[in-house]
Amino acid sequence: MKRGGRRRRITVAILMCALFAGPASAVAQDVRDPAVRSTDGNGGADILGAFADSMKLLFIEHAFRISFQEKTRRELGGNFWADYSHAVRVPRQWEDTDDWWVNYIGHPIHGAAAGYIWLDHERNAPTEIGRSTAYWTSRGRATAWAAVYSLQFEIGLLSEASIGNVGKQPETTGWVDHVITPVGAFGWMVAEDALDQYLVKWIEGRVQNAVVRGVLRVALNPSRALSNTTTGRVPWHRDGRPVSGR
Repeated sequence: MKRGGRRRRITVAILMCALFAGPASAVAQDVRDPAVRSTDGNGGADILGAFADSMKLLFIEHAFRISFQEKTRRELGGNFWADYSHAVRVPRQWEDTDDWWVNYIGHPIHGAAAGYIWLDHERNAPTEIGRSTAYWTSRGRATAWAAVYSLQFEIGLLSEASIGNVGKQPETTGWVDHVITPVGAFGWMVAEDALDQYLVKWIEGRVQNAVVRGVLRVALNPSRALSNTTTGRVPWHRDGRPVSGR
């Protein structure tokens, strides 16, 4: 086996082991939902829990990049700090070299997933869309978390710049990711909340098949499905709404 291939497999294995470490706590995630979103009147958020689950999301994304992107694997060798310092730069243009669907669909989805992770750990965060100040401020805080997550994903120590050295070529970095990811995440979360409240629930009131319900939830709420998977729950999970309807 070539050295590069061995290094790649070791890296992926480390990332996946880190992701699935502590299976007992992941299984318990469903059980502690009521504690995460407490109704005892105490506000605040479990920041350490949100950070830990966001790291799992990060591991998933980087494992995917390493597994399926040859350009990322080519840059795994070399001096880490030298390559990383050359990759971190202030963008010179709006667009980067990614396809439009990556920038304008993929990045908002992964930003919204990070936002839902925050909401999973914010006590009293509304689970349904509404006109209340509590709903919109909670989504605003989730967007801020998504913005921090996006910045780390782009140029942090565990980022595209450090793992794959995206940015060494100036044309491969642009403002689009820094702006569209958090802004799109906000819009995507609100859209998924609306779809879940007004369409998914409406269909579930007329369809009893658990498989159809599960597929519908995942298809219309992909960010929430990714967040659920990251936090150790089934992708179609909803607080207080079993997919079976019972």
